[in-house]
Amino acid sequence: MVKQFYIKNEVSPLKSVILGRADSMGPIPTPEQCYDPKSREHVLAGTYPLEKDMIQEMSAFEKVLKKHGVQVYRPKLLKNVNQIFVRDIGFVIDDTFIKSNILPDREAEFQAIKPILEEFDKDKIIQPPQEVHIEGGDVMPWGDYIFVGTYRRPDYPEYITARTNAEAVDFLKKTFPHKQVIAFDLKKSNTDPYENALHLDCIFQPVGFDRAIIHKEGFLDTKQYQFLVELFGMDHLFHIDKTEMYNMFANVFSISPQVVVSEKQNKRLNKWLADQGFTVEEVPYKEIAKQEGLLRCSTLPLQRADYE
Repeated sequence: MVKQFYIKNEVSPLKSVILGRADSMGPIPTPEQCYDPKSREHVLAGTYPLEKDMIQEMSAFEKVLKKHGVQVYRPKLLKNVNQIFVRDIGFVIDDTFIKSNILPDREAEFQAIKPILEEFDKDKIIQPPQEVHIEGGDVMPWGDYIFVGTYRRPDYPEYITARTNAEAVDFLKKTFPHKQVIAFDLKKSNTDPYENALHLDCIFQPVGFDRAIIHKEGFLDTKQYQFLVELFGMDHLFHIDKTEMYNMFANVFSISPQVVVSEKQNKRLNKWLADQGFTVEEVPYKEIAKQEGLLRCSTLPLQRADYE
């Protein structure tokens, strides 16, 4: 029986997900090979994460997902390839899987998940036109909305950290005309990880149906930040500072409206989540965080249940 993609939002009960993998990562990259300033920082400092530690972290995450009854898929193993951040290579909105136009030398990562996608309706897998640059970390389905992180200034080509362009916003509007696509222009830096919002999920993430984590300074336009304040309510927002953004506080992952997976060292956030009534599943992920990605970045949800 052919399976159907189904993702309406960020928090409804998770049924199936692709979780990246950290085995056979290959050699530590050179500074010039790094796609983001945080990875480069750790390469230069000699603190780039070890493969064995990242494998353990991802195993701990997988155990939590399975404990909650989630079907967990893993990509086909590629030798000497970083396959952790599967969110970059695709995403689901409603019943449609969209293949990201990612950096060209990451195409093999998509090929490694194709056997999983073959279980699903192939007519619901689409790829945007080549001029559309888009990655899953910038795209959040939220009911009648699609939130999308972008960078639309003329110097876009100068930023390797600018992953989703203006053409991507237009593509989403045309592909999902029944949705309200809300674009957020993100602060970018190729050199300073404290000033770089690599993706929208690095500075904003809903939890439950009426709360969210947010980093105000990551938005280039304060009016766009204010839209989220008005949508969720200031009292329902957990504001993180620059250091907490650097430590990926916003990049949690919801298994359901009540259950949130978070890095165990993010104590201030985890206390707030617990105080709000969430079950917080704490996992070690600080080594993976050194590559400017965390829990949401390493997942690609395929199906969530409806939730009333």
